[in-house]
Order: sequence, then structure tokens, then C-alpha cells
Amino acid sequence: MGNLCGKQSKDDPFSQPGRTVGSAPTPQPRASVPRISGQGHTLGGSGTVHRDEARREAARAAEERAAKANQPKGKLERDLANQKKQTRTGTLENISADERRRRDTDQTAQAISYN
Repeated sequence: MGNLCGKQSKDDPFSQPGRTVGSAPTPQPRASVPRISGQGHTLGGSGTVHRDEARREAARAAEERAAKANQPKGKLERDLANQKKQTRTGTLENISADERRRRDTDQTAQAISYN
């Protein structure tokens, strides 16, 4: 089977003799693994930074990222953050106030249309 839209291959895989079932495959050349001598170094430094200093710097950077991530970026995100801060009671009070305003507006419209 072949690719319907592809080019026809110039080399037929069955034109060359294959290997028998019991023979081993031809070995592939491998790249040599470099030997490392000595002690490893800490990434991002000259190797003289103490563990406590590195830990403090990592903690400070993490705190900065967390503070930056918690800041609302736009109006919608700020509104969403305010909405998430509301309690159930606060949400119900807002809905109730909106409903009262709507009823007052309807009553005012009825009074105007009656006169």
C-alpha cells in the first residue's frame, strides 16, 4: 500500500535481498557519551552561592510572581474579583435592591401613564 497523493518511490524495497529470520540486524553507529569528571555546578551561578541564599532568592522570586498574578489586570477581572469576594448575604441583598428598584420604576411608569 502506498500514499495515493505521493510520488512513486524510485527504490523498490523488495529489489534487494533481505536477511534471514535468524540473522541479527546490522548494528547502528552510536554517539559516544562524554565522561564528566569533577563535581557539578549549580545552574545560573558561579558556584559560590550558598544554599540559603539561593533558597531565599527563589522564595522572593516566587512571592513576586504570586503577587503579580493576584493583581487584577482589567475592568472585567476586577469586577469578577469583587463578585467572588461577596458573601451569599451580600449577593442576595444586591439582587433584592435591584428588584426593588425595578418595582419602583414600574410603579412610577404606571403612575405617569394613569395621569
